[in-house]
Amino acid sequence: MGGKAENFNRLAEKRVTESIKKIRLVGNLANKNNYEYNEKQVKQIINALENEIRILKNKFKEEEESREIIFKFNEKNEEE
Repeated sequence: MGGKAENFNRLAEKRVTESIKKIRLVGNLANKNNYEYNEKQVKQIINALENEIRILKNKFKEEEESREIIFKFNEKNEEE
C-alpha cells in the first residue's frame, strides 16, 4: 500500500502531465491556418487559465501557511 506521499507523487505526475497536454491542445488553436479568432477570445482563454493557476497557487500557499511558523531575525545587520 502506498502512503500519502506516494499517492501524492503518483497522482501529481499523472494529473500535471495530462494538464500540460490539454494546455498544449489549447495552444494549437493559435494556428491561424486552421482557426479564426479575435483578440477578445484569446484574452478570455488566457484569463480563464491564469485564474485557475492563481487558485491552484493559493491552495498550496494556504497549506504552507497552516504549518508552524518560527520567527528569526536575519543574521545580517542590514535593514530590509
